[in-house]
Amino acid sequence: MSILIDKDTRVVTQGITGKTGQFHTRMCREYANGRNCFVAGVHPKKAGEDFEGIPIFATVKDAKAKTGATVSVIYVPPAGAAGAIWEAVEADLDLVICITEGIPVRDMIEVRDRMRKQKRRTVLVGPNCPGVITPDEIKIGIMPGHIHKKGRIGVVSRSGTLTYEAVGQLTEIGLGQSSAVGIGGDPVNGMKHIDVLKLFNDDPETDAVVMIGEIGGSDEETAALWAKDNMKKPVVGFIAGVTAPPGKRMGHAGAIISGGQGTAQEKLAVMESCGIKVTKNPAEMGKLLKSVL
Repeated sequence: MSILIDKDTRVVTQGITGKTGQFHTRMCREYANGRNCFVAGVHPKKAGEDFEGIPIFATVKDAKAKTGATVSVIYVPPAGAAGAIWEAVEADLDLVICITEGIPVRDMIEVRDRMRKQKRRTVLVGPNCPGVITPDEIKIGIMPGHIHKKGRIGVVSRSGTLTYEAVGQLTEIGLGQSSAVGIGGDPVNGMKHIDVLKLFNDDPETDAVVMIGEIGGSDEETAALWAKDNMKKPVVGFIAGVTAPPGKRMGHAGAIISGGQGTAQEKLAVMESCGIKVTKNPAEMGKLLKSVL
């Protein structure tokens, strides 16, 4: 068991003909069951062609009809990426993972709003995220596959690099992962920490969770308050940006402290008060998780 994706997932790559889309589709195909999982690509002007044997279709709807694709991964450049998300939502896919960084916030607000108003069932991960991996089954995104190991620890993170850091530490101490989900660092995105915690909480093959956040917004606090009353499994946490000055954007578009809210200290305090063990040292995430098992 895993969350969101497994060895039977069928993936369509939007933006498969671009350099990034080609490179990462190739890497994902080479990982675990990737050959069977990556079944289609989409490019409106290249329908009928193929990328290394993966057929290319004009639309996501066509790709779904012909290949049974249920999940899309998006490497479309920023200007067209929100449109690509909406196309996948309209095709009624189960899941859309948007890797693209730099999508205009206004575009994302419009797409999110439309998804809500039309009560669309498609789940969105990202944008500006590393993707999702279920070790030894499938990886969809840009994370390095070799650091992952099959196991029973869930990882959810706003930061791509820190996802890899947590996973690397867990693998090093012999703890594998059930799934790792990078939700992305943009201010307007799909799944939040709380959504992923709920999935891990219900997954019989996840025993504990590492939750990584960063300054800005209140998603980590919301998740911590939910976990306090509902989470049946131990959660450990880390927040990036302890030394960040207020009002300065740090790396991610969503990582900005405003009006004294969204600081790392504040987030860590709320998480601790909700029973989540936290560390201020990113090198301690693996050890901390081991200590709660």
